[in-house]
Amino acid sequence: MCPATADLQITLPVDRAASSLARRFLVAAKCPVHQAVVLDEALLLVSELVTNAVRYGAPPITLRVSCNGSEGMEVRVSDGSDRLPKPRDTSASDESGRGLLLVDTLSSRWGVDSTLAGKEVWFALRPE
Repeated sequence: MCPATADLQITLPVDRAASSLARRFLVAAKCPVHQAVVLDEALLLVSELVTNAVRYGAPPITLRVSCNGSEGMEVRVSDGSDRLPKPRDTSASDESGRGLLLVDTLSSRWGVDSTLAGKEVWFALRPE
């Protein structure tokens, strides 16, 4: 882990304000040494994951951010549902359904872990 920045976590409301609150938290929690390069991508991806947790998950929804030094940023969104996310096939006219595709495309790695309380969807971003 990064000696400059401790892991931070927040519990988010299960409503439309969750994504905005998650983005503000992420900006405040970023590591000033290692993560400035990946912040824009992290803000987009955390919005997608938190929105999915609000729409399809269950409370409590938590966001955890950690810096792994030069390895980059890791973001985890957990919720109380054991229903695992699935990438959707979308057409060009669809207005939603691309969140996991974005996570897969922009992150260096990502995954879903089952927990005793539900699941945790996570992604990692490495500085280029």
